Amino acid sequence: MIAVVRIKGKVGVNRDVEKTLHLLRLRKKHACVVLPKTDEVIGMLDKVQHFVTWGEINEETLSELLKKRGRIAGNKRLTDDYLKEKIGKDISEFAKEVISGKTKLKDVPGVKPFFRLKPPTKGFKDLKKPFSMGGDYGYRGEHINELLKRMI
Repeated sequence: MIAVVRIKGKVGVNRDVEKTLHLLRLRKKHACVVLPKTDEVIGMLDKVQHFVTWGEINEETLSELLKKRGRIAGNKRLTDDYLKEKIGKDISEFAKEVISGKTKLKDVPGVKPFFRLKPPTKGFKDLKKPFSMGGDYGYRGEHINELLKRMI
């Protein structure tokens, strides 16, 4: 599974890029989605790479993301009680199954498929350079977990 975070806003965005961001459910700045690592998703990320950063999310970070930023219908927090009522598992067990690919976030009724995050503590380095050159956008591998912990 990969986590994708939108790091740039809407001003000056090409229509095709905006449409792709919309299809990825990244409609606002600092929004995050967790997606399977497929060729289709990677192709979409290559198209919008100047506006997002992505990498492989680990189980611990996903569990923390679900606990602190997971929302259900009505903008209420996602809780262990809600998950136990709907699917019979707590958040850490659910995160483990999502990482392994057995279940998806949309398998739980009422859970929003995206996370609204805060800007990262200590800010971004440089939004005009790719991560490989010391900036922020593009593929960052396992380092996405560090960014997400700063944004949660």
